[in-house]
Amino acid sequence: MTRVIIVRHGQSTYNTEKRIQGRSDASTLTDKGSNDAIQVGKALRNIKFDAIYSSPLQRAKHTADIIHRELLTYSGEVVPQTSDLLLEIDLCAWVGMLTTEVKQKFPEDYRVWHESPHQLQMQVGTGDSTKEFFPVLALYEQAKQFWQEVLSRHQGETILIVGHNGINRALIGTALSISAARYHSLQQSNCGISVLNFAGGLGESVQLESMNQTQHMGEVLPSLRPDHQGVRLLLVRHGETEWNRQTRFQGQIDVPLNDNGRRQAALCGEFLKDVAIDFAVSSSMLRPQETAEIILQHHQGINLELLDGLREISHGLWEGKLEKEIETEFPGELHRWRTVPDEVQMPEGENLQQVWERAVAAWDSIVQDALSKQVKTGLVVAHDATNKTLLCHILGLSAKQFWHFRQGNGAVSVIDYPWGLNGSPVLQTMNITSHFGGGVLDKTAAGAL
Repeated sequence: MTRVIIVRHGQSTYNTEKRIQGRSDASTLTDKGSNDAIQVGKALRNIKFDAIYSSPLQRAKHTADIIHRELLTYSGEVVPQTSDLLLEIDLCAWVGMLTTEVKQKFPEDYRVWHESPHQLQMQVGTGDSTKEFFPVLALYEQAKQFWQEVLSRHQGETILIVGHNGINRALIGTALSISAARYHSLQQSNCGISVLNFAGGLGESVQLESMNQTQHMGEVLPSLRPDHQGVRLLLVRHGETEWNRQTRFQGQIDVPLNDNGRRQAALCGEFLKDVAIDFAVSSSMLRPQETAEIILQHHQGINLELLDGLREISHGLWEGKLEKEIETEFPGELHRWRTVPDEVQMPEGENLQQVWERAVAAWDSIVQDALSKQVKTGLVVAHDATNKTLLCHILGLSAKQFWHFRQGNGAVSVIDYPWGLNGSPVLQTMNITSHFGGGVLDKTAAGAL
């Protein structure tokens, strides 16, 4: 496995002024940006890196240098190297302008950027050498080229990448086969940390272990956009059960939390205690219901609604069995489940399409209900397969990409609908487990479903 940790540069002077940066090198780190970079370095100290890459633009290069100083004792002789393939998106016509100025001077282009970013066109060059290009599509090609070069060079190693908002989105997007049309659906906060695990090269098996962690900077969850008009959903996987620990397939057998699962739920509740929760929904099964009830001890007066549509996948005849038992009784089917999950029909159980239909219907009803009642933030507690299916739906993927996402027991993900159901949802952060004290990496039991 090749582990890649991706960090966005610290807060810059242009960030604070709300100016478009693009490939301009005029912007520098603020004091906060430098201090946050120090916190990133401290958060990554228990990880040994084999290589560090950064954009050559000074706001990213300075961030990488600060992180490197914090890592020095731990990563030996590794020094940051720059790559032009990590340059920020080229928004040449807008560079240096305030966002408000762009809206005023280029209203139609800004609408396209906002609604269909992959269709935005700009001109580069002057006179006879002027040509049109698509900034987001060009950035995605740049990200693919970076992966093709770097993954082959660092098979089985751990590397750190320090880039920018746009290129980081493109790196995650191309790794997970997320369309460039969903460019705005992946949040990247200043000094946010994301973790990708590659089995091989680009296009082979890959897992987003976590995305946009900000807790090392004292920020529990990424802040809402100033123009947020919709709903925020906190998607949580239930705490650990004894069968998770044993890697026994649970499915729809109603296994309760074990003591560690209750501890995880309590720590998750402590983590979210200062977040204003307006409503709460859970799968109707015991383990997510108990997880939700423990979290809600910090939020008195919230009624917990139970939805059957959020239940775990029915594994049918696999339920209650260990992997070796399933392999003996159903030879080759576990391998198919791990490689072509969308093609597997669980014996006397469900397939992912059936889970998709009921889980997405339940999810959309939650969003619609929240929008109609004009409530802002909801807690949704469900299961591994349910959550992974919902993440595919949110990012415009299919059940084929089911394994692209990790969901640890008691982990928190945040999905915003800033413009209601009509606009694309935004995955703000995913699979946060830092409240368990394990640091940046997910140390929860891998667990069966």
